[in-house]
Amino acid sequence: MSDVACELEKLRAELAATKAELAQSNAVVSASEALIAGLKLEIAMLKRDKYGRRAERTARLIDQLELQLEEMETTAAEDAIRAEQAAEKTTKVAGFERRKPVKKPFPEHLPRERVVVEAPSACACCGSERIVKMGEDVTETLEVVPRQWKVIQTVREKFTCRDCEKISQPPAPFHPIPRGWAGPSLLAMIVFEKFGQHQPLNRQADRYAREGVDLSPSTLADQVGAVTELLKPLHALIEAHVMAADRLHGDDITVPLLARGGTKTARLWTYVRDDRPFGGTAPPAVVFRFSRDRGGEHPTGHLKGWQGVLQADAYAGYNQLYDPKRVPGPVASALCWAHARRKFFELADVERNIRKGKNAKEISPIAFEAVKHIDALFEIERDINGKSPATRLEARQRLSAPLVADLECWLRSERAQLSKHAKVAKAIDYLLSPNHWPSFTRFLEDGRICLTNNTAERSLRGVALGRKSWLFAGSERGGQRAAAMYSLIGTAKLNDIDPQAWLADVIARISDMS
Repeated sequence: MSDVACELEKLRAELAATKAELAQSNAVVSASEALIAGLKLEIAMLKRDKYGRRAERTARLIDQLELQLEEMETTAAEDAIRAEQAAEKTTKVAGFERRKPVKKPFPEHLPRERVVVEAPSACACCGSERIVKMGEDVTETLEVVPRQWKVIQTVREKFTCRDCEKISQPPAPFHPIPRGWAGPSLLAMIVFEKFGQHQPLNRQADRYAREGVDLSPSTLADQVGAVTELLKPLHALIEAHVMAADRLHGDDITVPLLARGGTKTARLWTYVRDDRPFGGTAPPAVVFRFSRDRGGEHPTGHLKGWQGVLQADAYAGYNQLYDPKRVPGPVASALCWAHARRKFFELADVERNIRKGKNAKEISPIAFEAVKHIDALFEIERDINGKSPATRLEARQRLSAPLVADLECWLRSERAQLSKHAKVAKAIDYLLSPNHWPSFTRFLEDGRICLTNNTAERSLRGVALGRKSWLFAGSERGGQRAAAMYSLIGTAKLNDIDPQAWLADVIARISDMS
């Protein structure tokens, strides 16, 4: 029986070792899969940074990869724990050590709460009570305190005079909104979550109710309207600052507007002042405007009385601004090379064409070569970004001008051999059009001009993201209100300022400064 018991114990040990080895193998596989997913995500993001966002599909692919990476890392962590637990039960298999990412230190500005583990009163080895502290080890754990609501009671005591019997009392406390009940921080949070985080008021009301504070959407809407009116003077100052610039970035984006029987396509226009690319010291700012349609009279009205360089796309609605008879004078047009490059890139995108089942012969070599020429201009711009206008102009005349001349000569030569129906011919015509080419090459004459209009496009990303949450503007007034708040929040972001904290500070002080 002893031999049988020994054999049974041996089999149990082998089984435990096999399970431990299997757990270790699973952990290795999970960690490897997570590593591969992480590398795929990094490659996709690097491609987007290098070639630009080619389509909405790319954004969805990156979102999918991020979600997949999250799941794989979670799985890898579970398998690593199982491998460690299995290794503890046997001495034949070493525990699996998963490659851990390097953890960044926690921000220094966060408060620290010391929780000291109770020290022993006697030595754990000999029992002696003569123990002396020789140091300490500190383990930091990041924790969060849930949002706290509170009611501030401002007490104004009344006093009466024994001599004249008059009653005196301190003045009533300041409220940002007349007869208001919400403090500046609460008002800033409501407004920022609606326009900065794209959370409709009904969703905010539901979340507040779960936290024990019942605020109806109509009540919140009253506060949003009051804050918008309160901040009008600040919006006017930002608009005046933007319109004082000699160069602006302009663009527009569609916004569904609620109408009878459905929605109609309205527009949000953006005008950005950003002098940092040519070493300007003026703080950047952005102004949004709302309109019911995309008529050319809107940008004409927005920029009435303004004169300078407008960096925008080739939308014909801007043409009234470029009219030589315009008062006080014509606006100089500077077109976006990123737009021109995109038209060629879509024809030279090897990966997308292969996905569509096209062979190499259908991929335009002319478009591919044009992208290489334009990318050479972008390389020069990266080196001179942030330098003075004179330095930028000198570098462009010396380095970029010959490249532009060669590109023009080569494209005209290739265009002469193409049918007018060829797709690449349309891309060439867009660039070399007599109405467009002078605006594309104006950057060679002015060091303040940027090569692209990406600044304006970046300012509109939040709007594109928000449409998925709020779906449409409820009215024209609502669109105008959104434009005003986007201007404030967008300006704060351009200056690397926390929009919500800034709004809270402004709301608390604006009445005393008016």
